[in-house]
Amino acid sequence: MHVAKTLDEVAEENHLTKIGSVTLQIGEVSGILTDYFIDCWDYFKVKHPVLKECVMKLEMINAVTFCEDCKQEYETVKYGRICPHCGSEHTYLVQGNECTIKEIEASDG
Repeated sequence: MHVAKTLDEVAEENHLTKIGSVTLQIGEVSGILTDYFIDCWDYFKVKHPVLKECVMKLEMINAVTFCEDCKQEYETVKYGRICPHCGSEHTYLVQGNECTIKEIEASDG
């Protein structure tokens, strides 16, 4: 619903009559279930005239964690919170839990 509302606002601000597609970047550990997300999108978009024919495209962003001790990055899903290089627990997620609108394809006529 938040994506549809944001797209409605973008359409209104830019005098758009139709949004053909929207590309979202979704982090691998964002907690978003992509199949469910698309099903919800297909349900909600019909309630928004400017989005009626809009196609949702998803791009996955790999989760990456940084180790503060050895200053290396590694795959979060594969190794978890403990650094595979030095065994440290002083780590934090650099990317992989976001959901961002990357691109909107639209027309004004």
